[in-house]
Amino acid sequence: MHEKEGAAGEAWAVLDREVLRTATAVRSHLASVYLHAPGNAVSMAVGIGMAARMAWPWWRWALASEVPVAEAVRECHPVWVGGQQEMAERYPRASLAFPFPASMYVAPLVLDGICWGAFLLVWPADRTSAPSGQEEREISGSCLRMAEALRRADESGETLRPADEPRSLPLPPPLHSDPGLELLERLPGGILGLDLEGRVTFVDAAAGELLERETEGLLGIPIWEMLSWLWDPAAENAYLFATVSQLPTNFTGQRPDGRRLAFVLHPGETGVTMQIGAAEVAPEGEQSLRAPPVSVPAHSLFRLLHLISALAEATGVQEVAESLVEQMVPVLNAQGLLLLIADEGRIRVVVAHGFPSAITEHMRDLPLSAGTEGVQTLETGVARFHTDNTALRRDFPDIERHSSMSAYAFLPLTVTGRTIGTCVLGYDRPRQFPPEERAELTSLSWMVAQALERARLHDVSARAARGLQVGLLPRTLPTVEGLEVAARYRAATHTLDVGGDFYDLIRTGEDSVTAVIGDVQGHSASAAALMGQVRAAVHTHVQAGAPPDEVLFRVNRLLTDFGGDLFASCVCAHLDLSRRRALVATAGHPAPILSLPEEGTRILDLPEGLLLGIDPDVYYRSAEVPLPPESLLVLYTDGLIERPGIDMGSAMRDLADHVAQIPSGPLEGLCENLLSRSDDTPREGRGDDVALLLLRPGDSRALIP
Repeated sequence: MHEKEGAAGEAWAVLDREVLRTATAVRSHLASVYLHAPGNAVSMAVGIGMAARMAWPWWRWALASEVPVAEAVRECHPVWVGGQQEMAERYPRASLAFPFPASMYVAPLVLDGICWGAFLLVWPADRTSAPSGQEEREISGSCLRMAEALRRADESGETLRPADEPRSLPLPPPLHSDPGLELLERLPGGILGLDLEGRVTFVDAAAGELLERETEGLLGIPIWEMLSWLWDPAAENAYLFATVSQLPTNFTGQRPDGRRLAFVLHPGETGVTMQIGAAEVAPEGEQSLRAPPVSVPAHSLFRLLHLISALAEATGVQEVAESLVEQMVPVLNAQGLLLLIADEGRIRVVVAHGFPSAITEHMRDLPLSAGTEGVQTLETGVARFHTDNTALRRDFPDIERHSSMSAYAFLPLTVTGRTIGTCVLGYDRPRQFPPEERAELTSLSWMVAQALERARLHDVSARAARGLQVGLLPRTLPTVEGLEVAARYRAATHTLDVGGDFYDLIRTGEDSVTAVIGDVQGHSASAAALMGQVRAAVHTHVQAGAPPDEVLFRVNRLLTDFGGDLFASCVCAHLDLSRRRALVATAGHPAPILSLPEEGTRILDLPEGLLLGIDPDVYYRSAEVPLPPESLLVLYTDGLIERPGIDMGSAMRDLADHVAQIPSGPLEGLCENLLSRSDDTPREGRGDDVALLLLRPGDSRALIP
């Protein structure tokens, strides 16, 4: 139990007692409590069933992570994950860090609306059903008692914080003489018993001989502390798999003298039985599973995979920066992050988090000739680790800002043999950076570099594409007496190629205009070129005096003559302000929405028209629509209303209802309101551009942006 005194000591004792009692009651073989940690994260405070070293991949999670523990704390509700498949489907990133066939239940520690942390319980893979009613009551009662203890400690000024590494509840090694030893010795190979801390609890003579150790010298000591040659990534991964999943597994290791041994692990609730035998001779050319001294161990690999998956989803530089701050900083328990890149002979700060503003200002636009530690890392491509800030303050006395952090890691960002920048991690306390951690950080910096370079190329391409797109849209719209107009164009979130959405307003007289909005199929240079041709053709025919149905007919003939495989939708509306009416025709485009002051809001019922570019002989028809003063005509492309799983008709009705509920005001504000409504769509659902054109007849002249 925890030995700390006072309210904090009492709270720790409650956590220890409840974890042990509840895990036993519900027959969970792994259990742990997570508490809030600095840096917007949650960390494992206490647990049973696994050595602290083994729990490291899941010790700390960013609160923003899409993992069960973080979700339970964020949302204040329990999370059940019924096996490895469900984990992969619901939490793909977490499944990389927890790739084991096991089920888990995470219950938040909630009291009076405040979540103090979470209680995680894990069962073997053969359990697929959620906790029963009795088990839920058992777990809920335990969570309440832990939350009450945590609140009492907080009110007394002794808020509990997780330590720098996971704390496993002390379990005395059950050293004993097995009465069945004679029976075991009849089996081929050797037998080794490990408790949940990885300490040797039983070893027979054959195992001692195979491991080249005296049996008495093995008992009670963690096996990886004595046999460093055994504890390579393959062995660690196998041990993790067996402990978490409670399923047998195996691996092959190699003694220092080159002899290969086969290990079979049989897990149980109180430990693991390891069966050892001679392995078959490896085929010629096969590499030993033994890893080099500074290789990244399996638990670090799982954590790297989780972080890398977050970077893989980021597209632009800004998203990479946000991902690093949300995912990398909390998980690595760093307090500061600087991401520096070389840009035309100077340093550009891409990310600055956790460091004083003075450091950011000093780094910004620093010449590459400055010779600082960050610049030297960039020039040499060699990582630099400072366990404290003594050397930095000595070598760079003019940069007293280095005292803001107690330890630093300067990691080169290298892509295809060239270093493009430096990632600086700062820690508020001295840090030793053991070989495993240095290997992990070096591997991670390489992945960050790939993500950053990809994001930079994405942003360059996106800027070029958007520049072309904007160049094809009207720079200004004509000002017409008695008509208020507002327009917007917004590019798709993750689309590099230019789109085909367009709008236009063409003046045809002192008191008349023609409004056009359309969408060319696809996102490509071809779509943009076709959009430019459609817009030019519409302009020509409108200026020639053609009504909307005739405009669509002629543009359709033009597109079919081109013989391409792209189609376009379009709405053409001629507004006669003196007669307070509009003639509107559509070619396969979402119908405009009309809001009348006295009659409400409705979707225009227009004669259907085929998409442009399909049939050269199709004819279009116009419908007359009243436009009294203060009426509102909303023209838009489908990107404004598309929602995953919602049909177009329902989406149009939802938009009409939304327009009806917006208070009357300037059209600029209405435009922003409609676009912000579209922004509520999940990112993965926003795959199309948006064009929006609003028109409101009135009695006064309104300037158009």
